[in-house]
Amino acid sequence: MSIDIWQAQIKEAAARGGKICIRGSGSKSFCAPPVIQDALTLDTRVNTGIVEYEPNELVIVVRTGTPLAEVERVMAEAGQMLAFEPPHFGAGATVGGALATGLSGPRRPYAGALRDYVLGAKVVDGKGDHLSFGGKVMKNVAGFDIARLLAGSMGTLGVITEVAFKCLPLPKAQQTRVFELDAAAAITAMNRYYAEANPVTASTWVAGRLYLRLAGAESAVAAAVARLGGELLADDAAWWQAWREQQHAFFAGVDESNPLIRVSCKSTAAFGDLANGIDRQAIDWGGAQRWLRAQSIALPAIREWAREEGGNAHVFRGAVNDAQRVVPMPSALSDVQQKIKASFDPYNIFPPM
Repeated sequence: MSIDIWQAQIKEAAARGGKICIRGSGSKSFCAPPVIQDALTLDTRVNTGIVEYEPNELVIVVRTGTPLAEVERVMAEAGQMLAFEPPHFGAGATVGGALATGLSGPRRPYAGALRDYVLGAKVVDGKGDHLSFGGKVMKNVAGFDIARLLAGSMGTLGVITEVAFKCLPLPKAQQTRVFELDAAAAITAMNRYYAEANPVTASTWVAGRLYLRLAGAESAVAAAVARLGGELLADDAAWWQAWREQQHAFFAGVDESNPLIRVSCKSTAAFGDLANGIDRQAIDWGGAQRWLRAQSIALPAIREWAREEGGNAHVFRGAVNDAQRVVPMPSALSDVQQKIKASFDPYNIFPPM
């Protein structure tokens, strides 16, 4: 059994001062800590399978090496979904990679983040102990927040072996409406349309157009369309998938010389021409996430703007070092993070946070 082998390897590394890295398909390796030289790599893809799926209970329990596509297919057949719409960024993307990076897709500001759907998890820590946190129901509070700590932990706390997610029903109807608007008007519209209790499940502005996805009961979607207007986007499912997977033309050509900067801010933050051209900026998550095609040398100024707007910024793709890739945090928060790291990984065999 792979977990038994991992436990033995971790205990051996702890005893001799070795290092261990955790890897699945590698689809999101661009946003993970760099691989430690001479580290033993544990491949999570040997740990696969849906352990338990209870559509009536809105819960699915999955081993972390399981492909995301397989999980989403099984859930779709039952009329359900992972509401946080995790990006794959590769055909072999795994559940473990989604949990370790903590990334959520277009529905995030309206349905919640990945961590909000974690009911429980199992992890082999830096001492080789196989720990279990949380459970399979929302009312189970024992260890609930500990399981959520694993979301976005980037393989620094241990080998996540299993996770229980809350599921939601697929919407009965869906339409995307498109509006020709400038950036400032789009930010106002995104916030107003949602505040008016329209069934908004995604909103993005790019290249002078606002894309507003409406989903829910057929009557609610029809009423919102009649009220808001806009142009119908044909095959909107394909458009949103391309946007989620960063296959849209806006994301083309990202590399270290032409990085992609991710900015978090208040949804109502005014448009700032931070990338020297509106065609080099996209506004996502109802205004709360901005994507910039800006040179990394502009990062300090962008981070200062984000700080003033209640958020932060980092190079999402194309980072040349950890300082660009990692979001700076206050010393008090860093101290808490390091205490958590020491509790899970006292011998420092996993990558640093």
